[in-house]
Amino acid sequence: MTLAAERRWGLSVPLPGVPLREQRALVEALPDLGYTDVWSAEAAGTDAFSPLVLASQWAPSLRLGTAIAPAFTRGPATLAMSAATLANLAPGRFALGVGTSSDVIVERWNGIAFARPYQRVRDTVRFLRAAFAGGRVSETYETFAISGFTLAEAPDPVPPVLVAALRPGMLRLAGREGDGAIVNWLSADDVRTVAPFVGGGKEIVARIFVLPDVDAETARGIGRRHLAAYLNVPVYRAFHEWLGRDELKGMWDAWAAGDRKAAVAAVPDRVVDALILHGPAESVREQVEAYVEAGVTTPVLAPMGGGDPGPVIRSLGRR
Repeated sequence: MTLAAERRWGLSVPLPGVPLREQRALVEALPDLGYTDVWSAEAAGTDAFSPLVLASQWAPSLRLGTAIAPAFTRGPATLAMSAATLANLAPGRFALGVGTSSDVIVERWNGIAFARPYQRVRDTVRFLRAAFAGGRVSETYETFAISGFTLAEAPDPVPPVLVAALRPGMLRLAGREGDGAIVNWLSADDVRTVAPFVGGGKEIVARIFVLPDVDAETARGIGRRHLAAYLNVPVYRAFHEWLGRDELKGMWDAWAAGDRKAAVAAVPDRVVDALILHGPAESVREQVEAYVEAGVTTPVLAPMGGGDPGPVIRSLGRR
């Protein structure tokens, strides 16, 4: 069954509000609630692979994906080994998502130069293809060189490799050399702008932030704080400038001036409503479907806020 034919419904893990070690029952219940996928992230919490290793054992029918594992913060061989290990734990159920991450995570938090990000991701994808094939890799790429590396246990089957992408260059790379794209912090209408650059027949995974059954004022307050924190990161600012989201200029100016409070207050309601789905759970599900209609093949719901995630997961399930 192709991705287009099989309706996917993903969830971002680990779930907020509960320690990872206590999430087994929640993850085990996901298939019965209609979820088909879990996709992890990696910033300042868990690493990208550990939650998926647990999920591979807790819910063996779920598809697993990293969204994303940064191309800078692991050596190419270490990244290949991590991915191959998970692919062999869950044969045919794992997808590796890689991307640049951001200068904040790479430089400020990991002490690694955020240099030539497009080339680094391209070279990483090419190396991973060669490593996953099981042969000996000795190759000088533009951003690193590999001498005599062979995966001791190549993955079988080979997992798809998706590329996190925001603007045209990386989106085209995702479609040309990857198996699809992973997109983030965009509206359903924005999907119509980015999807053509990826091309037809490729998977498009979208992390979609949700706040179901929360009143609009509360949801917008939470949303403004998150948007101010993320959309001032240079890669995301450039993305939304490219999308033409000029109404964020007031937020960007306030942030650049060092006035964080004013920056949060300057995020318009319209932007919050477009990028963070809120309202009754049924309405949120309908808003997610708008992303699918616009070209997303794998929607990945990312609950926001604190508290017990169980009710949110159940309310947004498809069964």
